[in-house]
Amino acid sequence: MPRLVLLTEGFTGRSFELKAERSTVGRLEDNSFQIPAPSVSGHHCELLLQGNDVVVKDLDSTNGTFINGEQVTEAKLTVGQSIRFGSVEARLEASAPTGATGKKLLDKTAVLPQGVKMNELEQGTQKIKTFDGNSAFKKKSNKTTWIFVAIGAVIVIAIIVTLVVVFASDK
Repeated sequence: MPRLVLLTEGFTGRSFELKAERSTVGRLEDNSFQIPAPSVSGHHCELLLQGNDVVVKDLDSTNGTFINGEQVTEAKLTVGQSIRFGSVEARLEASAPTGATGKKLLDKTAVLPQGVKMNELEQGTQKIKTFDGNSAFKKKSNKTTWIFVAIGAVIVIAIIVTLVVVFASDK
């Protein structure tokens, strides 16, 4: 049985063996082969097994189905050719190799990228150098702040005195 192997990053290594006479590919869960990518339509295309041939039939997908870079509505897909569902690339391969016992051989395990380990964080710490007095980023002096506070206080006192005088003269 032929199988589709996804090549696009994020889906690399996922494969689907074409066992049924008719298989559907799309973003929704009710498809035979679900590809949860935004560029793949809900029901993107059908894959029809006709003897040893695989026929691809686009189901009016939004972003199209392409075989070897050429957009198709219905076409034959042969082993080794690439097929693209929206922006997700795949390749049709011959059936998976089997071992001497008839069991499928396991594919290589993909090494997943790992984050930073706690001990690496501690090793990478270093004391941040403080700016010296000649830096353009030195702390501004508090003189300016005190000047604005003093001017504000004088204005507030002047307003209070004016209000007291105005109300005292009205009586």
